[in-house]
Amino acid sequence: MPRRRYLFETPDRFVAGTVGAPGNRTFFLQARDGTRIVSVALEKVQVAALAQRLGDLLDELERRGVEGSEDQPDLLGDTAALDEPINEAFRVGVLSIGWDTADELIVLEARELTEADEDAEEEAEGEEEGEEEAFANDDDEDGPDLMRIRLTPASVREFIVRALRVVAAGRPPCPLCGQPLDPQGHLCPRRNGHLLN
Repeated sequence: MPRRRYLFETPDRFVAGTVGAPGNRTFFLQARDGTRIVSVALEKVQVAALAQRLGDLLDELERRGVEGSEDQPDLLGDTAALDEPINEAFRVGVLSIGWDTADELIVLEARELTEADEDAEEEAEGEEEGEEEAFANDDDEDGPDLMRIRLTPASVREFIVRALRVVAAGRPPCPLCGQPLDPQGHLCPRRNGHLLN
């Protein structure tokens, strides 16, 4: 089956969100342009890492004097629920970000998780972070599905505020070991496996 490409040029809305209760949430990146809605699933750590990397990129752009990249401490971000319907187009394996100097837009690309990504992840466990992945070749019809979004720096600031709020809205951490606390407590390794409520 040929690859599917979901391309958005400064969409009406781009957010991270979840479906489900804390401890059993599914994380999504969702882009909407008019009536077209595309949602891709990913892991919580991917959302957190994406927000961090985008923040680093905006800080660098602000340092270079790019308009709209300035930090806005009173920014509330988007607080609405994900748009319906939420149909998972694919599960994200690789996230890439970049800066288009000609149009002064941030380019974010999410590529489908492939078996090669899973194998590389197993090999990379315990190793330091390697080089950044390059953007996908659009000419390759057999490549993984992808979603590419081009965003203004100001809309990326809004995305980061919401993404960090979504990540933090999960289960509270155990005060002893830092692992997430379930409503019924958890077996804490710092308490020799005894239940901590």
